[in-house]
Amino acid sequence: MKIQQIALEKNIWSKISEKGDLNTANVQLVLAFGERKYLEEMSPYEHLRSLYPNAEIVINSTAGEIYQDKLHDNSIIATAIEFEKISIKTSQVTIENHLQSSQVGEELAQNLMADDLNAIFIISDGANVNGSELIMALNEIIKHKIPMSGGLAGDDARFEKTLVGLNQNPTSGNIVGIGFYGDGLKIGHGSMGGWEGFGPEREVTQSEYNVLYKIGDKAALDIYKEYLGKYAEELPGAALLFPLSMRVTEDDEPVVRTILSIDEEKKSMTFAGDMPVGALVRFMRANLDRVIDASAEAAQNSTLAFKDAPELAILISCVGRKLVMGQRTEEEVEAVREIFGDKTIITGFYSYGEMSPRNPNARCELHNQTMTITTFSEL
Repeated sequence: MKIQQIALEKNIWSKISEKGDLNTANVQLVLAFGERKYLEEMSPYEHLRSLYPNAEIVINSTAGEIYQDKLHDNSIIATAIEFEKISIKTSQVTIENHLQSSQVGEELAQNLMADDLNAIFIISDGANVNGSELIMALNEIIKHKIPMSGGLAGDDARFEKTLVGLNQNPTSGNIVGIGFYGDGLKIGHGSMGGWEGFGPEREVTQSEYNVLYKIGDKAALDIYKEYLGKYAEELPGAALLFPLSMRVTEDDEPVVRTILSIDEEKKSMTFAGDMPVGALVRFMRANLDRVIDASAEAAQNSTLAFKDAPELAILISCVGRKLVMGQRTEEEVEAVREIFGDKTIITGFYSYGEMSPRNPNARCELHNQTMTITTFSEL
Protein backbone atom coordinates (compact mmCIF):
# COMPACT_ATOMS: atom_id res chain seq x y z
CA MET A 1 0.00 0.00 0.00
CA LYS A 2 1.36 3.38 -1.06
CA ILE A 3 -0.18 6.55 0.29
CA GLN A 4 0.03 10.25 -0.49
CA GLN A 5 -1.70 13.04 1.40
CA ILE A 6 -2.35 16.57 0.20
CA ALA A 7 -4.12 19.49 1.86
CA LEU A 8 -5.94 22.61 0.71
CA GLU A 9 -5.57 25.38 3.27
CA LYS A 10 -5.93 29.10 2.62
CA ASN A 11 -6.66 28.22 -1.03
CA ILE A 12 -3.24 26.58 -1.56
CA TRP A 13 -2.74 22.86 -2.22
CA SER A 14 0.36 21.24 -0.73
CA LYS A 15 1.71 17.71 -0.28
CA ILE A 16 1.80 16.86 3.41
CA SER A 17 2.95 13.22 3.53
CA GLU A 18 3.89 10.26 1.36
CA LYS A 19 4.45 6.59 2.09
CA GLY A 20 6.15 4.58 -0.63
CA ASP A 21 6.91 5.52 -4.21
CA LEU A 22 3.33 6.23 -5.24
CA ASN A 23 2.39 6.42 -8.92
CA THR A 24 -0.51 8.86 -9.23
CA ALA A 25 -1.81 7.01 -12.31
CA ASN A 26 -2.15 3.83 -10.25
CA VAL A 27 -4.07 5.36 -7.33
CA GLN A 28 -7.37 3.48 -6.91
CA LEU A 29 -8.94 5.46 -4.08
CA VAL A 30 -8.92 9.05 -2.85
CA LEU A 31 -10.70 10.06 0.36
CA ALA A 32 -11.13 13.83 0.72
CA PHE A 33 -12.55 15.30 3.92
CA GLY A 34 -13.35 19.00 4.08
CA GLU A 35 -15.32 21.78 5.77
CA ARG A 36 -18.72 22.09 4.08
CA LYS A 37 -18.63 25.75 3.05
CA TYR A 38 -15.04 25.40 1.90
CA LEU A 39 -16.01 22.44 -0.28
CA GLU A 40 -18.80 24.49 -1.83
CA GLU A 41 -16.45 27.41 -2.44
CA MET A 42 -13.48 25.48 -3.82
CA SER A 43 -15.18 22.58 -5.71
CA PRO A 44 -12.08 20.35 -5.34
CA TYR A 45 -13.12 17.43 -7.53
CA GLU A 46 -11.58 18.65 -10.80
CA HIS A 47 -8.23 19.31 -9.16
CA LEU A 48 -8.20 15.89 -7.51
CA ARG A 49 -9.19 14.25 -10.80
CA SER A 50 -6.28 15.96 -12.57
CA LEU A 51 -3.87 14.57 -9.97
CA TYR A 52 -5.32 11.04 -9.79
CA PRO A 53 -6.84 10.35 -13.21
CA ASN A 54 -7.90 6.73 -12.59
CA ALA A 55 -8.99 6.86 -8.96
CA GLU A 56 -12.38 6.51 -7.33
CA ILE A 57 -12.66 9.87 -5.56
CA VAL A 58 -14.89 10.19 -2.48
CA ILE A 59 -15.43 13.65 -0.99
CA ASN A 60 -17.46 14.53 2.10
CA SER A 61 -18.11 17.42 4.46
CA THR A 62 -17.01 17.31 8.08
CA ALA A 63 -17.17 18.93 11.49
CA GLY A 64 -13.36 19.03 11.50
CA GLU A 65 -10.58 17.30 9.58
CA ILE A 66 -7.98 14.97 11.09
CA TYR A 67 -4.47 14.67 9.73
CA GLN A 68 -1.82 12.70 11.63
CA ASP A 69 -2.07 13.99 15.23
CA LYS A 70 -3.72 17.33 14.45
CA LEU A 71 -7.24 18.68 14.13
CA HIS A 72 -7.88 21.07 11.24
CA ASP A 73 -10.81 23.34 10.46
CA ASN A 74 -11.62 25.12 7.18
CA SER A 75 -9.41 22.76 5.18
CA ILE A 76 -9.62 19.84 2.77
CA ILE A 77 -7.41 16.82 3.51
CA ALA A 78 -7.14 14.26 0.69
CA THR A 79 -5.58 10.80 1.09
CA ALA A 80 -4.66 8.95 -2.10
CA ILE A 81 -4.13 5.19 -1.87
CA GLU A 82 -2.40 2.86 -4.32
CA PHE A 83 -3.25 -0.71 -3.37
CA GLU A 84 -0.90 -3.43 -4.57
CA LYS A 85 -2.72 -6.64 -3.62
CA ILE A 86 -6.45 -5.90 -3.69
CA SER A 87 -9.06 -4.22 -5.86
CA ILE A 88 -11.89 -1.87 -4.93
CA LYS A 89 -15.35 -1.04 -6.21
CA THR A 90 -17.51 1.94 -5.31
CA SER A 91 -21.21 2.69 -5.48
CA GLN A 92 -23.26 5.82 -4.81
CA VAL A 93 -26.96 5.90 -3.98
CA THR A 94 -29.14 8.94 -3.33
CA ILE A 95 -31.68 9.46 -0.58
CA GLU A 96 -34.40 12.11 -0.37
CA ASN A 97 -35.56 11.51 3.22
CA HIS A 98 -34.88 9.19 6.15
CA LEU A 99 -37.82 6.92 5.27
CA GLN A 100 -35.77 5.58 2.33
CA SER A 101 -32.84 4.52 4.54
CA SER A 102 -33.55 0.79 4.42
CA GLN A 103 -34.19 0.84 0.69
CA VAL A 104 -30.93 2.59 -0.19
CA GLY A 105 -29.03 0.40 2.26
CA GLU A 106 -30.23 -2.73 0.47
CA GLU A 107 -29.38 -1.21 -2.90
CA LEU A 108 -25.89 -0.26 -1.80
CA ALA A 109 -25.15 -3.70 -0.37
CA GLN A 110 -26.38 -5.45 -3.49
CA ASN A 111 -24.22 -3.21 -5.68
CA LEU A 112 -21.10 -4.18 -3.72
CA MET A 113 -21.70 -7.87 -3.00
CA ALA A 114 -19.31 -10.38 -4.58
CA ASP A 115 -17.72 -13.68 -3.56
CA ASP A 116 -14.36 -12.06 -2.83
CA LEU A 117 -15.72 -9.02 -0.95
CA ASN A 118 -13.43 -8.48 2.06
CA ALA A 119 -14.83 -5.33 3.71
CA ILE A 120 -17.09 -2.31 3.20
CA PHE A 121 -16.48 1.30 4.16
CA ILE A 122 -19.43 3.73 4.10
CA ILE A 123 -19.50 7.53 3.83
CA SER A 124 -23.09 8.71 4.20
CA ASP A 125 -25.08 11.90 4.13
CA GLY A 126 -25.52 12.92 7.74
CA ALA A 127 -28.68 15.02 7.52
CA ASN A 128 -31.28 12.97 5.61
CA VAL A 129 -30.38 9.44 6.66
CA ASN A 130 -31.56 7.26 9.52
CA GLY A 131 -28.17 5.68 10.15
CA SER A 132 -29.57 2.80 12.19
CA GLU A 133 -31.94 1.73 9.40
CA LEU A 134 -29.20 2.12 6.78
CA ILE A 135 -26.84 -0.16 8.67
CA MET A 136 -29.56 -2.67 9.51
CA ALA A 137 -30.38 -3.05 5.81
CA LEU A 138 -26.72 -3.41 4.87
CA ASN A 139 -26.24 -6.04 7.58
CA GLU A 140 -29.28 -7.94 6.34
CA ILE A 141 -27.77 -8.33 2.88
CA ILE A 142 -24.19 -9.11 3.90
CA LYS A 143 -25.39 -11.41 6.74
CA HIS A 144 -22.86 -9.92 9.18
CA LYS A 145 -20.09 -11.85 7.41
CA ILE A 146 -18.33 -8.80 5.96
CA PRO A 147 -16.73 -6.25 8.31
CA MET A 148 -18.24 -2.83 7.76
CA SER A 149 -17.46 0.62 9.13
CA GLY A 150 -17.62 4.29 8.18
CA GLY A 151 -19.38 7.46 9.21
CA LEU A 152 -21.95 10.15 8.55
CA ALA A 153 -20.75 13.38 6.98
CA GLY A 154 -20.77 16.50 9.15
CA ASP A 155 -21.42 20.22 8.88
CA ASP A 156 -19.38 21.67 11.72
CA ALA A 157 -21.87 22.55 14.50
CA ARG A 158 -24.36 24.13 12.08
CA PHE A 159 -26.49 21.03 11.35
CA GLU A 160 -27.75 22.68 8.13
CA LYS A 161 -26.77 20.17 5.42
CA THR A 162 -24.05 17.64 4.69
CA LEU A 163 -22.32 16.83 1.43
CA VAL A 164 -21.06 13.56 -0.07
CA GLY A 165 -19.91 12.80 -3.60
CA LEU A 166 -18.38 9.96 -5.62
CA ASN A 167 -16.41 11.12 -8.65
CA GLN A 168 -18.09 14.51 -8.47
CA ASN A 169 -18.19 17.55 -6.26
CA PRO A 170 -20.23 16.55 -3.22
CA THR A 171 -23.93 17.33 -2.83
CA SER A 172 -26.67 16.59 -0.31
CA GLY A 173 -28.39 13.22 -0.08
CA ASN A 174 -25.63 10.88 -1.25
CA ILE A 175 -24.32 7.69 0.33
CA VAL A 176 -21.11 6.10 -0.95
CA GLY A 177 -20.00 2.53 -0.34
CA ILE A 178 -16.46 1.34 -0.95
CA GLY A 179 -15.92 -2.40 -1.34
CA PHE A 180 -12.51 -4.00 -0.84
CA TYR A 181 -11.96 -7.27 -2.72
CA GLY A 182 -9.44 -10.07 -2.37
CA ASP A 183 -7.66 -11.65 0.57
CA GLY A 184 -4.64 -9.34 0.57
CA LEU A 185 -6.03 -6.81 3.06
CA LYS A 186 -6.18 -6.92 6.85
CA ILE A 187 -8.66 -4.60 8.56
CA GLY A 188 -9.13 -3.74 12.23
CA HIS A 189 -11.78 -1.81 14.14
CA GLY A 190 -12.07 0.05 17.42
CA SER A 191 -14.90 2.17 18.81
CA MET A 192 -15.04 3.66 22.31
CA GLY A 193 -16.87 6.51 24.00
CA GLY A 194 -15.68 7.07 27.56
CA TRP A 195 -18.92 8.67 28.78
CA GLU A 196 -20.21 8.01 32.30
CA GLY A 197 -23.74 6.78 32.92
CA PHE A 198 -25.80 8.10 35.81
CA GLY A 199 -29.27 7.48 37.12
CA PRO A 200 -31.38 4.35 36.50
CA GLU A 201 -32.19 2.75 33.17
CA ARG A 202 -35.69 3.61 31.99
CA GLU A 203 -37.90 2.15 29.29
CA VAL A 204 -38.86 3.96 26.09
CA THR A 205 -42.65 3.85 25.99
CA GLN A 206 -43.44 6.07 22.98
CA SER A 207 -41.25 6.84 19.98
CA GLU A 208 -41.25 6.99 16.20
CA TYR A 209 -38.02 6.14 14.36
CA ASN A 210 -35.49 8.47 15.97
CA VAL A 211 -37.99 10.74 17.76
CA LEU A 212 -38.45 9.99 21.47
CA TYR A 213 -41.75 11.07 23.06
CA LYS A 214 -42.03 9.25 26.38
CA ILE A 215 -39.73 7.57 28.89
CA GLY A 216 -41.73 5.54 31.37
CA ASP A 217 -44.86 7.56 32.13
CA LYS A 218 -43.30 10.98 31.52
CA ALA A 219 -42.73 13.15 28.47
CA ALA A 220 -39.15 12.60 27.31
CA LEU A 221 -38.18 16.26 27.32
CA ASP A 222 -39.62 16.84 30.80
CA ILE A 223 -37.63 14.03 32.40
CA TYR A 224 -34.53 15.05 30.47
CA LYS A 225 -34.78 18.59 31.82
CA GLU A 226 -35.14 17.23 35.35
CA TYR A 227 -31.80 15.46 35.00
CA LEU A 228 -30.05 18.39 33.37
CA GLY A 229 -30.96 20.78 36.18
CA LYS A 230 -29.36 24.18 35.53
CA TYR A 231 -28.12 23.02 32.12
CA ALA A 232 -31.72 22.71 30.89
CA GLU A 233 -31.73 26.46 30.21
CA GLU A 234 -28.97 25.91 27.65
CA LEU A 235 -30.87 23.41 25.50
CA PRO A 236 -30.57 22.31 22.76
CA GLY A 237 -26.81 22.97 22.85
CA ALA A 238 -26.40 21.43 26.30
CA ALA A 239 -27.75 18.12 24.97
CA LEU A 240 -24.31 17.36 23.56
CA LEU A 241 -23.01 17.24 27.13
CA PHE A 242 -25.65 14.71 28.17
CA PRO A 243 -26.29 12.01 25.54
CA LEU A 244 -28.25 8.83 26.24
CA SER A 245 -27.04 5.26 26.25
CA MET A 246 -29.52 2.87 24.67
CA ARG A 247 -29.89 -0.87 24.39
CA VAL A 248 -32.72 -2.51 22.53
CA THR A 249 -32.85 -5.50 24.90
CA GLU A 250 -31.32 -6.31 28.26
CA ASP A 251 -28.84 -8.64 26.53
CA ASP A 252 -27.49 -5.98 24.15
CA GLU A 253 -24.42 -3.86 24.69
CA PRO A 254 -25.43 -0.19 25.04
CA VAL A 255 -24.79 2.32 22.25
CA VAL A 256 -24.68 6.08 22.69
CA ARG A 257 -27.24 8.33 21.03
CA THR A 258 -26.68 12.05 20.42
CA ILE A 259 -29.64 14.44 20.64
CA LEU A 260 -29.97 16.48 17.45
CA SER A 261 -32.94 18.67 18.38
CA ILE A 262 -35.78 19.13 20.85
CA ASP A 263 -39.44 20.06 20.36
CA GLU A 264 -40.78 22.12 23.25
CA GLU A 265 -44.38 21.87 22.03
CA LYS A 266 -44.41 18.08 21.66
CA LYS A 267 -41.92 17.61 24.53
CA SER A 268 -39.91 15.28 22.32
CA MET A 269 -36.26 14.77 21.41
CA THR A 270 -34.82 13.77 18.03
CA PHE A 271 -31.74 11.54 18.01
CA ALA A 272 -29.06 10.65 15.46
CA GLY A 273 -30.23 7.02 15.47
CA ASP A 274 -33.27 4.86 16.20
CA MET A 275 -34.86 4.96 19.65
CA PRO A 276 -37.29 2.01 19.52
CA VAL A 277 -40.18 1.40 21.90
CA GLY A 278 -39.11 -0.99 24.64
CA ALA A 279 -35.46 0.06 24.54
CA LEU A 280 -33.69 0.85 27.79
CA VAL A 281 -32.09 4.29 28.08
CA ARG A 282 -29.81 5.92 30.62
CA PHE A 283 -28.47 9.43 30.89
CA MET A 284 -24.75 10.03 30.40
CA ARG A 285 -22.28 12.84 31.07
CA ALA A 286 -18.77 13.70 30.00
CA ASN A 287 -15.55 13.11 31.90
CA LEU A 288 -12.94 14.62 29.59
CA ASP A 289 -10.04 12.48 30.77
CA ARG A 290 -12.07 9.31 30.27
CA VAL A 291 -13.23 10.49 26.83
CA ILE A 292 -9.60 11.00 25.76
CA ASP A 293 -8.49 7.69 27.27
CA ALA A 294 -11.29 5.97 25.35
CA SER A 295 -9.78 7.19 22.07
CA ALA A 296 -6.49 5.52 22.96
CA GLU A 297 -8.40 2.33 23.82
CA ALA A 298 -10.19 2.41 20.46
CA ALA A 299 -6.80 2.71 18.74
CA GLN A 300 -5.45 -0.20 20.76
CA ASN A 301 -8.44 -2.37 19.88
CA SER A 302 -8.05 -1.55 16.18
CA THR A 303 -4.53 -3.02 16.18
CA LEU A 304 -5.29 -6.34 17.87
CA ALA A 305 -5.27 -8.25 14.58
CA PHE A 306 -1.95 -6.72 13.43
CA LYS A 307 1.58 -7.95 14.13
CA ASP A 308 3.03 -4.59 13.13
CA ALA A 309 1.61 -1.07 13.11
CA PRO A 310 -1.19 -0.70 10.51
CA GLU A 311 -0.32 1.17 7.35
CA LEU A 312 -3.41 3.42 7.38
CA ALA A 313 -5.90 4.48 10.03
CA ILE A 314 -9.16 6.34 9.36
CA LEU A 315 -10.43 8.12 12.47
CA ILE A 316 -14.10 9.12 12.66
CA SER A 317 -14.99 10.95 15.86
CA CYS A 318 -18.26 12.61 16.82
CA VAL A 319 -18.92 16.34 16.59
CA GLY A 320 -20.34 16.05 20.11
CA ARG A 321 -16.93 15.03 21.43
CA LYS A 322 -15.34 18.00 19.71
CA LEU A 323 -17.85 20.44 21.15
CA VAL A 324 -17.54 18.99 24.64
CA MET A 325 -13.74 18.83 24.67
CA GLY A 326 -13.23 22.25 23.13
CA GLN A 327 -9.53 23.17 23.25
CA ARG A 328 -8.68 19.67 24.45
CA THR A 329 -10.06 18.02 21.29
CA GLU A 330 -6.63 17.51 19.75
CA GLU A 331 -5.62 15.48 22.80
CA GLU A 332 -7.75 12.53 21.67
CA VAL A 333 -6.05 12.52 18.27
CA GLU A 334 -2.65 12.74 19.95
CA ALA A 335 -3.62 9.81 22.18
CA VAL A 336 -4.35 7.74 19.07
CA ARG A 337 -1.03 8.69 17.50
CA GLU A 338 0.82 7.53 20.62
CA ILE A 339 -0.73 4.08 20.23
CA PHE A 340 0.06 3.76 16.53
CA GLY A 341 3.54 5.28 16.55
CA ASP A 342 5.05 7.09 13.58
CA LYS A 343 4.61 4.45 10.86
CA THR A 344 0.81 4.64 10.51
CA ILE A 345 -0.68 7.26 8.18
CA ILE A 346 -3.65 8.87 9.90
CA THR A 347 -6.61 10.66 8.33
CA GLY A 348 -10.24 11.17 9.31
CA PHE A 349 -12.93 13.62 10.31
CA TYR A 350 -15.46 14.68 12.92
CA SER A 351 -18.88 13.34 12.02
CA TYR A 352 -22.59 13.21 12.77
CA GLY A 353 -22.43 9.47 13.47
CA GLU A 354 -19.94 6.61 13.47
CA MET A 355 -20.35 3.11 12.03
CA SER A 356 -18.39 0.19 13.43
CA PRO A 357 -18.60 -3.21 15.07
CA ARG A 358 -17.70 -3.19 18.75
CA ASN A 359 -15.35 -6.16 18.32
CA PRO A 360 -14.19 -8.44 15.47
CA ASN A 361 -17.11 -10.84 15.93
CA ALA A 362 -19.88 -8.24 16.29
CA ARG A 363 -22.19 -6.72 13.72
CA CYS A 364 -21.74 -3.13 12.59
CA GLU A 365 -23.82 -0.58 14.49
CA LEU A 366 -24.40 3.17 14.46
CA HIS A 367 -22.65 4.98 17.28
CA ASN A 368 -22.67 8.55 18.53
CA GLN A 369 -20.17 10.30 20.77
CA THR A 370 -17.44 7.73 20.02
CA MET A 371 -13.99 7.67 18.53
CA THR A 372 -14.24 5.01 15.84
CA ILE A 373 -11.12 3.78 14.04
CA THR A 374 -10.68 1.54 10.99
CA THR A 375 -7.16 0.29 10.32
CA PHE A 376 -5.76 -1.15 7.08
CA SER A 377 -2.65 -3.05 6.02
CA GLU A 378 -1.92 -5.09 2.91
CA LEU A 379 -0.60 -8.59 3.58
